Amino acid sequence: MIFTASQQFTTLLGLLTIVPAGHGAVCFKLEDMVIYVDPYSATTDYSRYPKADIVFFTHDHFDHYDTKALEQLVTPQTVFVGPRCMEQHLKLIKTLNNGDTFKWKDIEVQAIPAYNIINKKPDGNPFHPKGYGNGYLFTFGDFKVYIAGDTELIPEMKDLGPIDVAILPKNLPYTMSDSQFVEAVKLIGAPVVYPVHYFELDKEALEKAVGEEVKLIYK
Repeated sequence: MIFTASQQFTTLLGLLTIVPAGHGAVCFKLEDMVIYVDPYSATTDYSRYPKADIVFFTHDHFDHYDTKALEQLVTPQTVFVGPRCMEQHLKLIKTLNNGDTFKWKDIEVQAIPAYNIINKKPDGNPFHPKGYGNGYLFTFGDFKVYIAGDTELIPEMKDLGPIDVAILPKNLPYTMSDSQFVEAVKLIGAPVVYPVHYFELDKEALEKAVGEEVKLIYK
């Protein structure tokens, strides 16, 4: 298997490899355990990736719940976790509403709200209503990773506590604008940030805006 743009971090639970896997997808490898969030086959050939022990879904939009990607990753032992909207698609080992917590093999996970405040569909409804989908805060012993999901800059970001790695979306009209992204980076305060879910990216401008104390990692 080949991981591109992977980074490794030492945690109390072992060596953690974080792999941005295209669009909003992320793969975590913690020692021998493999965790996916929103695998998406349109941007990644998952035949080169390890099989999933567990898959987390932020919500059920087609670019986050992708059955083609799952066909390449799922085994009879793979389990699924997600918000209530995922219950119509898969049997979940755990349904997580905003604010719920879950512990799996010593990894603690909290469901964080992910939603739009400003950006809405022509009918006036937000692209992502509050309560429909999740972001996730993973705690690997002493190491915290925040996956924001499909969200704008939201007040809940200021209450996350110390974060080691943040994985944040950047595209309009569905998630954050460049300015919201930069504000979120500064609000969250993580020293390592992965921009995801973007259609285009001005790396030089973003890096200048977030400052030298933040390391941006791209797929």
